Amino acid sequence: MDNQIFATLFLSLIVIFSASQFVFAHPHEGQVLVDQHTHQPQTEYIPLNGLIGIEKTSLIFHAENDNSLPWAFVEGKIANPVAGYPVIIQIHQNDDAVHFAQTEVDEDGHYEYKFRVLNVEDGKINKIFDGDYNVVIFKVVYSDQGNLV
Repeated sequence: MDNQIFATLFLSLIVIFSASQFVFAHPHEGQVLVDQHTHQPQTEYIPLNGLIGIEKTSLIFHAENDNSLPWAFVEGKIANPVAGYPVIIQIHQNDDAVHFAQTEVDEDGHYEYKFRVLNVEDGKINKIFDGDYNVVIFKVVYSDQGNLV
């Protein structure tokens, strides 16, 4: 498949996926839209030293039972990222770890990680994710003096 067609198809899937209300997560904007409900992510700051710390954000991910789209994604923009540290993403269901990932952070603080939620092989659908999940995102940031304990 030619790269331009692939890029157009990929962008179309992202737009369709986002519009489907299946999962549309923007932790940096302070809310996550899932199934037409608004959930507030929980964010805490864990200081490492006087200069940097870990920002830990937890949010809800819901995989619809009748979903037919293959991809989901987590994306965000870090206001004060520390260069050289990736974003770590953990996905849990019922307190069981089901998926771990790390993704690089662009110079402007943007990160994105996409992952499969279902596979279709020989006409058979295999759901990788189904139901409710807790997504925990770890970002290394420069400390804000007001956040130091």
